[in-house]
Amino acid sequence: MKQLVQDFKTGDIKLVDVPPPACQPGCVLVRNACSLVSAGTERSTVEMAQASMLGKARKRPDLVRQVFDTVKREGVGATINKIRSRLDQWKELGYSTAGTVIEVGAGVTDLAVGDRVACAGQDYASHAEVVCVPQNLVAKIPEGMVFEHAAFTTLGAIALQGVRQADVRLGENVAVIGLGLVGQLAVQLLKAAGCRVFGHDLKPEAVALAGVEPGQPDSMDAVIITAATDSNEPIRLAGQLCRDRGRVVMVGVTGMEIPRDIFFRKELDFRLSRSYGPGRYDPSYEEHGLDYPIGYVRWTEQRNMEAFLQLRLNLAPLITHTFKIDDAPKAYELITSKERFVGVLLQYPVGATSPSRPVAARMPLPHTAVVLGVIGAGNYAQGVLLPQFKANPDVTLHTVCTATGVNAKKTQEKFGFAGCTTDWQSVIANRDINTILVATRHDLHATITAAALQAGKTVFCEKPLCLREDELDEILNTGNTRLMVGFNRRFAPFAKPLPGPLVMRYRVSVTPLPKDHWVNDPVTGGGRILGEVCHFVDFLHCMARARPVSVFAQTFGQDNVQIALRFADGSVGAIDYFSVADSSLAKEHFEMFGGGRHVIVDDFRDKGQAEEVRQFVAAVKAGTKMPIAFEEIIATTRATLAILKSVQTGQAAILPTVG
Repeated sequence: MKQLVQDFKTGDIKLVDVPPPACQPGCVLVRNACSLVSAGTERSTVEMAQASMLGKARKRPDLVRQVFDTVKREGVGATINKIRSRLDQWKELGYSTAGTVIEVGAGVTDLAVGDRVACAGQDYASHAEVVCVPQNLVAKIPEGMVFEHAAFTTLGAIALQGVRQADVRLGENVAVIGLGLVGQLAVQLLKAAGCRVFGHDLKPEAVALAGVEPGQPDSMDAVIITAATDSNEPIRLAGQLCRDRGRVVMVGVTGMEIPRDIFFRKELDFRLSRSYGPGRYDPSYEEHGLDYPIGYVRWTEQRNMEAFLQLRLNLAPLITHTFKIDDAPKAYELITSKERFVGVLLQYPVGATSPSRPVAARMPLPHTAVVLGVIGAGNYAQGVLLPQFKANPDVTLHTVCTATGVNAKKTQEKFGFAGCTTDWQSVIANRDINTILVATRHDLHATITAAALQAGKTVFCEKPLCLREDELDEILNTGNTRLMVGFNRRFAPFAKPLPGPLVMRYRVSVTPLPKDHWVNDPVTGGGRILGEVCHFVDFLHCMARARPVSVFAQTFGQDNVQIALRFADGSVGAIDYFSVADSSLAKEHFEMFGGGRHVIVDDFRDKGQAEEVRQFVAAVKAGTKMPIAFEEIIATTRATLAILKSVQTGQAAILPTVG
C-alpha cells in the first residue's frame, strides 16, 4: 500500500510502498478515503527533520541532555551509534483521517466492517491507504456526511476541547487569537454555542474567512489562543482583551511568559487545553481501550470527536487544496511555502475490501547456517542486534516483520532483508526460515516464542522471555529446547567465575523512565524488574554456576528494588537496582568474592552482545547446544518472576528444584 513518510535523517518527504498493517486486538483496520494535513503541527515536524544537527539540538534541548547522559554511561562510540540508528528512520505523517472499516480486531464490539469512521492519533491515523487505529480513537460518521468533512474531526476535537476549557456561556464575548485551521474551527464552534466571536490574526484574509472583527480591550469574557509562534505576544494580547476575572485558554503553541501585572490585576484564569481531550496521552485509554465512565468524565477525546461530527459544521469554505495520494509530497511543499492555504486534504483511491500482507517469495538460499526471520525491530534491535547478525557471513536476513509497514519497509532497506511484512505468523510459517529473532515489546515475547518453537524453529528471544508463569509453562510444553534468550552480560569479556561458594553484589543505577513509558505498562512491558533486572539475575546465576533456590526482594517506587538471592551451592548474591542516584554515577558496578580472590567490574562497556550473537550463530550452524543451557534460561526466568512474588508477599520466595 502507499504511505507518506518523512526520512528523519535527510528531511525528505516521500511516498513509499509498504505492507499494510496487521489488525491488532482492540483496533480496527480502516481503508482511508481522505486525510487532513494539519499544517501547523506537521509543518513543525517537517521543519524539525529538515534542520541540521545543530538545528535539531536547538529545537530539542531535552534530547541533548539525554545524549550527554548516555555518553557518561555508555561512552562516545556507543552513543554515536545509537543516535545514527534513531535518526535513520522514517516518520509517519498525519493524524486525522476518514474512511471505511475493513477489519475488526479482537475485543472490539461497537464497530463493524463497512462502518464509515473518522480516525485520530499520531502514528495511527496516518496518511496511508490503510491504517490500524485503536477503538477509542475512532468515531462513526453520521449518515450523509462526506469523508472530506469527516477528515477534519481530529482538529475539530482539538478546537472543541479548547472551547470546553473556556467554559463559555450563551451570549458571552469570546476572542480567538490565531485563525489558522484550528482557530477557524474554534470560531465556528463558538458561534454554534451562541457566543459573540471576535478574532485576531496577522493575516487579514484569515480574519475575513472567519467572518469576525477584532475584539476590544477589557471586553472579552474568554480568549482562546490557537496561534503557533515562539512569540509571547498572544498571551500579552489575551490579557489586554479580557475583562476582570476573564478566562484565557491555551490551545496552540506560543511563548508562555505570563505578564504578571495584567493577569494579577484582572485576576485572570489561565487554562491549558489537552489536545483532543481527556484520554489523550493515557495508554490505558488510547492503546488498551479502557474508556472513562461518562458519569465522571463527560467529554473524552472520543466523545469530543463524536460531538464534532454531530454538529455538521460548514467546512467547505475551509478546504483550499486537495491532492491525490500520489501527489502528496506536493501538499508538503505547499504548507512549507508562502502560498495561502487553510484546509489541505489528501484523497485515496477506492480499493479492495481487504489488504494483502505479502512476505518475501521463496528464494534460492546461499550456503548459510542461519536463515533469519526477525519479528520486531525497535531501537535496540536495529541499534545492537541486527548489525551483529548482518555482519555474520553465516546469516541470511530473510524477512523482517514489525507492527507497522513503514518500520518494516525501512528496516528491510536498511539491513538488506529479502522481504518485509506485518504478519508475524507468516514469518513462522515460512519453510525457508529456520531461525527466529523475537524483538517485539515484552507482552508478545512468550506467544511468538512458543509458536516458533512449536513450528520447529530455533529461537533467539530478546529478554525477557515472558511476563507470567503460565507463559513460561506454554514455552516448556512445546518440547523444543532450541532457545536462546538475550542475557548478554554473561558473554562480556570480564564474565569469568571464581571458585565458589561466592559472595556477589551487583549495583545498577538507571535513569528513571516516564510513568507512561511502555515498559512500565503492566500489560505491555511488565515493568523494569521483568524487563531489565532479569539481566542481572542471570549474570549472578552464571557466575555462581548453580541454580537459584530462593529470592527475597523489597522495593519502593517503580524503579527501586533490593534483591537477595541464594544459590544451590551456598553462594549468595545481592542486586541493588535504583533510579535515585546522581546521573554521573556509573550505571553498573559488580563485585564478586570467592576462593580467596575477588573481581570488581566498574561499569560494563562491552556488554557482550557481539559475542552472544557469534556464539548463537555458531551453535545453529553446528547443530550443537545453545550458548545458554535451556535449564538455566528457565531457572533465571523463574527467579525473576519470583522477585515480584516476594515484593507482593513480603516473604522470601522458594524456587522449585526442577524446571
